[in-house]
Amino acid sequence: MGEIINMISINNLCFSYGKKTILADLSLQVKQGTCVGIVGANGCGKSTLLSILSGLLIPSSGSYFIQNQDVIKHPKLINQSIGYVPQENPLIPELTVKDNLSLWYAGSPFSFSQDLKSGILPQLQINSFLHMPVYKLSGGMKKRVSIALALVNHPAMLILDEPSVALDLICKKEIHEYLSSYLKTGGTILFTTHEESELDLCNVLYVLRNGNLHTIPAD
Repeated sequence: MGEIINMISINNLCFSYGKKTILADLSLQVKQGTCVGIVGANGCGKSTLLSILSGLLIPSSGSYFIQNQDVIKHPKLINQSIGYVPQENPLIPELTVKDNLSLWYAGSPFSFSQDLKSGILPQLQINSFLHMPVYKLSGGMKKRVSIALALVNHPAMLILDEPSVALDLICKKEIHEYLSSYLKTGGTILFTTHEESELDLCNVLYVLRNGNLHTIPAD
């Protein structure tokens, strides 16, 4: 059996807004097929870290590798390997779910119609509200579509910023079940959370404090 390599590896990562340091010499390795959770106080830099990992922000210094390949030299690796689900949904409210998905699939090498029949979308139960305009969807429905958008390129890793925030208990359970299923198929997950119920998905848990990550020992 081959050695499990790091899905992502970041070393001595730093990021500042002006004179304010947000991340300081932060290092993190995430093994393929594992789930990593990050907790921390509001404003500690969790969303900033996820924005760097998803390619939305460029670090001030440090290295970032995806499967041993340098992201700084090959930024397209992020779109090919990682799906990012932000807190705020990226959907166009006036369009239907189908139209939103079609826009994202237009730039993907994968088939929307095939995924609709037997791929990712049925697992998220999106077929039942495919023709509804986004503004009529519940919070849980919008979150499922946001996850579907992140999965358009069939990434090996999902990065989620507070995946269950503002959802009711039933929706939280549905998202939890999907993420568990994604892990069972060999996917890798990193997410920030304030939800205690999500922590049982994690193989490793960190707290982000003073610009750096600190491991939370297992009970």
